[in-house]
Amino acid sequence: MHKPRTTPTWVASLAAVAAAAALLVAAPPAFAAPASDGADKIEPSVLAAAENGDETAFYIVLAEKADLSGAHKAKGHGKKAALAYEELSTTAANTQRPLRNFLDRHEVAYQPYWITNAIRATSADAGLIEELAARKDVAQILPDRTYALDDTVVEGSTEAAVDAATLAAATSVEWGIADIKADQVWSQYDVTGEGIVIANVDSGVQYDHPALVGNYRGNLGNGTFSHDYNWYDPTGICTGGAPCDNNNHGTHTMGTMVGAGGIGVAPGATWIAAKGCEGRTCTDEYLLSAGQWMLAPTDHNGQNPRPDLAPDIVNNSWGGSDDQSFYSDIVAAWNAAGIFEAFAAGNDGDGVTCMTTAPPGGREDVYGVGAYDVNGRIASFSGFGPSPIDGSLRPDIAAPGVNVRSAVAGSGYQAMNGTSMATPHLAGAVGLLWSEAPSLIGDIDATQALLNAAAHDVDDTHCGGTPERNNVWGEGKLDILAAVDAAPHTRAIITGTATDAATGVAIPNVTVHVEGAGFERTTRSDENGAYRVVLPAGTFTFELSGYGYAALVDEAYVVVAGADAVHDLALSAVGHHAVTGVVRDVVGAPLAGVTVTLENTPVPAVTTDAQGRYTLPDVAEGSFSIAASPAAPVRCNGIARGAVTVDAEVVNDIALPARTDAAGTSCLPSAYAWVKGASTVAVSGDEDAETIALPFPVSFAGASHTSASVTTNGLVNFAAPRVGDYANSALPTTTAPNGIIAAFWDDLVIDKKSSVQTATTGTAGSRRFAIVWNNAAIADAPNVRLSFEVVFDEKSGAITLQYKDVGGTALERGSSATIGIENLTGTDALQYSFDESVITDGSAITFSRKGA
Repeated sequence: MHKPRTTPTWVASLAAVAAAAALLVAAPPAFAAPASDGADKIEPSVLAAAENGDETAFYIVLAEKADLSGAHKAKGHGKKAALAYEELSTTAANTQRPLRNFLDRHEVAYQPYWITNAIRATSADAGLIEELAARKDVAQILPDRTYALDDTVVEGSTEAAVDAATLAAATSVEWGIADIKADQVWSQYDVTGEGIVIANVDSGVQYDHPALVGNYRGNLGNGTFSHDYNWYDPTGICTGGAPCDNNNHGTHTMGTMVGAGGIGVAPGATWIAAKGCEGRTCTDEYLLSAGQWMLAPTDHNGQNPRPDLAPDIVNNSWGGSDDQSFYSDIVAAWNAAGIFEAFAAGNDGDGVTCMTTAPPGGREDVYGVGAYDVNGRIASFSGFGPSPIDGSLRPDIAAPGVNVRSAVAGSGYQAMNGTSMATPHLAGAVGLLWSEAPSLIGDIDATQALLNAAAHDVDDTHCGGTPERNNVWGEGKLDILAAVDAAPHTRAIITGTATDAATGVAIPNVTVHVEGAGFERTTRSDENGAYRVVLPAGTFTFELSGYGYAALVDEAYVVVAGADAVHDLALSAVGHHAVTGVVRDVVGAPLAGVTVTLENTPVPAVTTDAQGRYTLPDVAEGSFSIAASPAAPVRCNGIARGAVTVDAEVVNDIALPARTDAAGTSCLPSAYAWVKGASTVAVSGDEDAETIALPFPVSFAGASHTSASVTTNGLVNFAAPRVGDYANSALPTTTAPNGIIAAFWDDLVIDKKSSVQTATTGTAGSRRFAIVWNNAAIADAPNVRLSFEVVFDEKSGAITLQYKDVGGTALERGSSATIGIENLTGTDALQYSFDESVITDGSAITFSRKGA
C-alpha cells in the first residue's frame, strides 16, 4: 500500500463523546470489605474488555491512603504544600513497590501516580486482572475513561484582538464582573488579586493573548518567558514547550479569572496552567497528571518538583455523568496544601429537572458552581441537586454564566454560556478575597464560609432545600464585595520602588520575595521599578534580586494592620564580563547551530559557529542557569543545562547530554557491528507482519517481553500483533501502532530480492538477537533499497539500530521514514528522526537505560 506524501492526520469522531456528559476524573468512594477473591473490586467493563481479548488500560487503586493531617495543621502555603507532597509521594513510593514488582514480573506496562495512590496499567490478560484484584493492597480496579469538555454555547462571532494600550485604558467591565461587585472591591479596597496565583486544568491557554500575557507567571519581561513551573502539557499537543489552547475553552476561563481590559475578576493576580484535555476530549491519565502537577509544579522535563510554587486557586470548568472518583483524592490533597478548588456544577439541566448536577462539581466534597444570567435568572442548563452521586445539596453557589465575554485563542474575544463560565467568576473572586485578607490564604473552610454567608439568597426549593440554601442556587448569588467586607482586615498594602543605589534610576523586573509570620509572597517590580504587596500584620524579611544587581536582604520590617506604608529599596549594581566556550555533541565533537541562553535574564541568546564556539559578551556578575539547545534535527543530542557563576571573564565549555525519554532511556551513536541474518521470518509483500518468539526476555517501555510483532514496514511492535502501519508519523502519538521500535518506519516492500531474517549470537547471558531487513524496497520507489536491523543485547538490555547499503538518495537516508522508539501507550517517545535524511551507511544508534 502506498502512503500519501503528506504527513498523516487522524480524525476522531466527537459526536458520541460530545453527546455524553462532560469531562471528569474524581476519587474512589469508601471501599467496602472485599470478597476473598477480589471480584467485587473490579469495574465490570475492565474485565469484559480483557475477556474479549482487548488490550485495555485500567487503574489499580491501592488501599493505603496518605495521612495529610500534618499538612492541614501547618501554617503557610509553601509549608503546607511541601508537607502534602512529601506525605503523598512517600506513601505512594513505599506502598506501590510490591505491586510494581508484580507488574514487572508479568511484563505489564504501567504509570504510577502519587496524588492518588494508584497505578495505570495496560493488559489484555483477564486472569492477571483478577489476580491483581485478589491482592490485599489493592482496593479497586477502575477503567480508563475519555470524556468531553463541558459543552459551551458560543454567543455571536469572535471579536478581533485589541492592543495593550486599549486594554489599559478600558473603563467598562463585563456584566458578570459588575454583578458580583468585583469592580467595587477594586475601587474600595485597592486590590485586584495582587500576590495570588490562579491556575486552571483545562484545554490550555493562549499565553500571549493581549489580555493574559501581562500577568502570566512565566512572563519575565522584555519579551522573554520561562515556562518551567508555569505550564504543563501531559498531552504533548502544544509544541515548543509553550502554552497553547486548541479549543478556546481554557483561554476563555482564564480570561474571566484574571484577564485585563474589564473581562477578569482578579486582573492583578498571576496565572499558570496545565493542559488536562487533548482538545475537545480528555482522558483520566492527563487529568491525573495535571492535578498532580498543580500540587508540585515541575520544569519542562517533568523533573525537580517545586510544591512551593503551587498555585493558590485551581479552576476546573468540566464535569461528567461518570463518577470515576479520582478527583476526590486530588481535591483532598489540594485542600491539605491550602489550594482552593472550584468546579462547574455541569450543564445537564433543563431548568426544571432535579438531580442534574455532574461530578466532580456534583459531589459534596468539592465546591460546585451553578450559573445565572444578566437578569438574575438561573440558567436553563445549570445542574440542579440533590447530587445523583451522594445525595448532597448541590450546587454550593451560583455565579454569572450566560453571555460571558472573555478571551479566546488567537487573541480575540467571544461570549459563551455555561457553568464553565460561572466557575472562573468564583475562582477569581477567591483571588480578590485572599489578596485583601491574606490571613485567609490556605484556610479553605473559612473561605467557603465567608462566600456562603455573603451570597444573596434566592428562594427556589422545588428540588429541595430551604430559601437560604437549596438545590437550585445553593447558597445563592455570589457577592464578593460582601465577602471581602466580612473578611478579617488584618493587612496592610506595602508599596515601594526598587532603584539603583548609585544613580537613583528605577529598576524594572526586580523579584521581591517577602517572608515572615508564617506567610510568604513573591512579586516583581513593574517597568517603573514599582512593586506592591499585601501583607498580614507581622515582621517580615524582604529579599530583592534583579539581573545586574547584588541581592538585597532587608530584615525585620514590621507590618501593622491597616497601616499602609511605602518601603523603597536601593540595589547596588555589579560588574559585567564575557562568558565564552565551546559546545560539543554527545560524542565530543564541536557542534554548530546550538542556541546558548542565559536563562531568566535579558542577555540575548547566541548561536555557536562552525567550530561550536559561543560568546556572551556582556554578562552581569552573579550565578545563572545556562542552557544549550541544539538546532533540529537534534537526533541524540539533548539540551544541556547547568550553573555558571560570573565574577570575572569565564570560559564555560558545554557538553550536550544524550537525549532521554520519560522512562530514562537515552539515545547515543554507537560502534557499528552488523549481525548477519540466519533464519527467515515469514513476512513478504507490501503489508505483512509476523509475531516471533524472542530467545531471551527483552525489556522495553517498562515491561519485559518474550515475543514481538515484526512488520514489512520496518517496525518491531510490542503493544499489538498487527496494526495498519504503512503511513509513518512523528513520535509520540497515541494513535496506533504504539509500543514500537521504528528501525526504519516507511512504506516498504519485501519482494523476491529482499527478506526479513533473525539471528542469535553469543552464549546464554551474553547473547545478541537481531531482526534484519535485507535489501528492503521503498514502495514509492522500488529501485531504492536499503538494509537495516534491530539488535537486542541480553546482558546490557540495550537496543541498537544499524544501517548498511545506504546510498546517497534522500529516501535511503530517511527522508520519508521515522526512526526511534515509543512507549506502549503512545504518550512518550525518543524520536531520532522524522522524514529527515540523516542515516548514513555503517551508522548505528543505541537506546539504553542508565544502570540497565
